[in-house]
Amino acid sequence: QVQLVESGGGLVQAGGSLRLSCTASGIIFSINVMGWYRQAPGKQRELVAAMHSGGDTNYVDSVKGRFTISRDNFKNTVYLQMNSLVPEDTAVYYCYYFQRSTAYWGQGTQVTVSS
Repeated sequence: QVQLVESGGGLVQAGGSLRLSCTASGIIFSINVMGWYRQAPGKQRELVAAMHSGGDTNYVDSVKGRFTISRDNFKNTVYLQMNSLVPEDTAVYYCYYFQRSTAYWGQGTQVTVSS
């Protein structure tokens, strides 16, 4: 079992920045993927960014150049630096952890971008 604890959401004006953090605990294997999904009202959950423990990253097109995912494997923590936020980024952001064919989810943190 893996537990995820998120932090860093909030309210910000358009053009502003936020940083999300997520720490995994429990039975952690060295090969895994950590990342972030988001779900806006009335929309499907979508992958925002993910990072393999080996360093490979993946971003949804709409955040490329604005968001940066990073991780500290020693701390089992993943970060999402979000810059140049726009109202369309408003959503609940969920931390995601995947290992050994099993996915785990955080409780979600609200990000609201005002225009």
